[in-house]
Amino acid sequence: MQRLADAVRSVIAAPASGTTVAIYHASTYMRDGRVFKAGGAELADGKVVVESFLDLMQRRDLVSAKQWLSDDFRMTFPGGAVMKKLEELLQWASSRYARVSKVYEQFDQCWRGDSEVVYCFGYLKGQWLDGSEIRNVRFIDRFEVANGKICRQDVWNDLAEAKQSR
Repeated sequence: MQRLADAVRSVIAAPASGTTVAIYHASTYMRDGRVFKAGGAELADGKVVVESFLDLMQRRDLVSAKQWLSDDFRMTFPGGAVMKKLEELLQWASSRYARVSKVYEQFDQCWRGDSEVVYCFGYLKGQWLDGSEIRNVRFIDRFEVANGKICRQDVWNDLAEAKQSR
């Protein structure tokens, strides 16, 4: 219900305490700050799905990370590199840097039809192939999540610019 109330408030100027959302089939409803559950199953929160996936990827737990991917998953990385398997990503990245991790500034969510779009952005840190440090390199990732699975990931970052300026 919180997500529905947020969606309503994104198009109507209303205070949170004065917003009531009514739907025919509800998995939860909220009254006076208390959440009540009934009805159908709640859909997975896309932000939680993305955070879980990214955490597992950062730990290189590919087996567990794959549980968050849809059968038709695809990812596009800088330079237009399109991949469908996490192992392809690791192979592609191995010629670019020794390791990299993300420092998140923020996650944003929006909804589009049957899917949720989740953006995360912040900075990359890590190590180049020559052992020198990667730090404060901007990135933004865009994810499409449907039915609790990531269908698409698009990545933009300034790694190429950072490498040139060394």
